[in-house]
Amino acid sequence: MLNAFLTPFSHQSNTINSQVGSNRPAFASQLTHINHNNRMARPSLSVLSALSAHVRTPGFSSPTHPMLNCHGGLGATRLAAMKQDGSDESPQIPKVGVEQPQRPGYRVPAPDLRRDSRFNSIKEGLTQSGLHTVCEEAQCPNIGECWSGEHATATIMILGDTCTRGCHFCAVDTNAKPAAPDPDEPFNVAMQVSSWGVDYIVITSVDRDDLKDGGAEHFTKTVQAVKSLKPTLLVECLAGDFRGDRKAVEQLANSGLDVYAHNIETVERLQANVRDRRATYQQSLTALQWAKAANPDLLTKSSIMVGLGETREEIKQTLQDLRDHGVEAVTLGQYLRPEERHLSVVKYYTEEEFAEMKTEAEAMGFKYVASGPLVRSSYKAGEYYLASLLKA
Repeated sequence: MLNAFLTPFSHQSNTINSQVGSNRPAFASQLTHINHNNRMARPSLSVLSALSAHVRTPGFSSPTHPMLNCHGGLGATRLAAMKQDGSDESPQIPKVGVEQPQRPGYRVPAPDLRRDSRFNSIKEGLTQSGLHTVCEEAQCPNIGECWSGEHATATIMILGDTCTRGCHFCAVDTNAKPAAPDPDEPFNVAMQVSSWGVDYIVITSVDRDDLKDGGAEHFTKTVQAVKSLKPTLLVECLAGDFRGDRKAVEQLANSGLDVYAHNIETVERLQANVRDRRATYQQSLTALQWAKAANPDLLTKSSIMVGLGETREEIKQTLQDLRDHGVEAVTLGQYLRPEERHLSVVKYYTEEEFAEMKTEAEAMGFKYVASGPLVRSSYKAGEYYLASLLKA
């Protein structure tokens, strides 16, 4: 992730006020591209304060930076509607460095550290092969549970361990120019996962905006290598949005995978506050729709984090938007702040609320829903997926 979430700029706020002028979009764009020690930087609060007065002016309604509390497009329309519906819930904006509510006592199973355990087998195999998992890189709390048991699931992260984007909830390292992909990685991944004796594997990647196809060809080669060594292995790919490149989405959708997953992450209103500015709500919905259109036999899947200031009505609308774009599986989980430099939790949802959201999602026609405080997009994916198949 970032060395520092907010990096002071040499420009003072009074200089910015005089320089922004009529060229607001270009100036705002420059702010997010300033590189400090070869790391993607964030503007200081003084810069944001000076700029926020300008970006709210008519004719420039789109959010310029994720830390600005401004809303544009359809999200603003829905927000206005929510304020008029008499709901007691108040839409909020997540922030960095503010006090969090008291965290409930979520139970996280400890890893099985016995020498012959499935957990140790997966961990040792990953260490020897030099492969990365999002389980470790993103500091997932469920690693002890997911890497153990009959339906153990590990989420392999390909294309390196460094992302070209800087989402404000994620602990993965970022850099505008990561190392080149390892050409041997597809084969290495296939060799490793085929030896685990698992029924289901999730392959994900960091965003690679530095690559022309966003890494779609590398992704495709990995899936094909896995399937060639173990055709019965169910493969889920948790992919990025490929910058809205339909050809890249369709290439992966037709690679031989079983589940095409891409995470919407949060409700429409909070996209700019939570995700990197290059990720948008509509772009994510469209990518999922393209995948399903390219291969109707695929199961399409997405995930929503809650606890970032969204309302229940916004969650329901996001679920409905996913269904309207052909998404068939969804997971809902509690956002947990990885480190203090990331967004603070606004609300911790109860088990009862997660159960209610599961019921609401199922009523919309999702084929499978996983909803709970510690559920993640790949949380025990094999177990949930296999159980859903047995019910069908």
